[in-house]
Amino acid sequence: MSEVQMIKRSPAEQSLSQRRAKESMRSQVAMFSLMIFLTLVSFSMVFAHLNDVPGFSKFFIIPTLFLFAAVQVGLQLYYFMHMNEKGHGIPQMFMFTGAMLGFLLPLTFVTIVWW
Repeated sequence: MSEVQMIKRSPAEQSLSQRRAKESMRSQVAMFSLMIFLTLVSFSMVFAHLNDVPGFSKFFIIPTLFLFAAVQVGLQLYYFMHMNEKGHGIPQMFMFTGAMLGFLLPLTFVTIVWW
């Protein structure tokens, strides 16, 4: 078993740690609120389209929903998976490489089949 090591912090270190924790929690709550807002806007746009509100055609709704979804995925990866913290360079590289391959491979095969 491993030994637990206690390290006593100075008051300045404790204050800095508390300030960083507050800022982190504030940004988490702000991003969560932004994502809830984007979700509500998305549902409202679909509801408006289903009720035949002028200006809400499917040619406007579908790209906008995909844009909102991409923004939400990016925010969730960056904030809720703690990619904005130091020391996450290698996991970020693997995730972005996988996302790029996940986009390019189907695009390649669709291009091959169509032409």
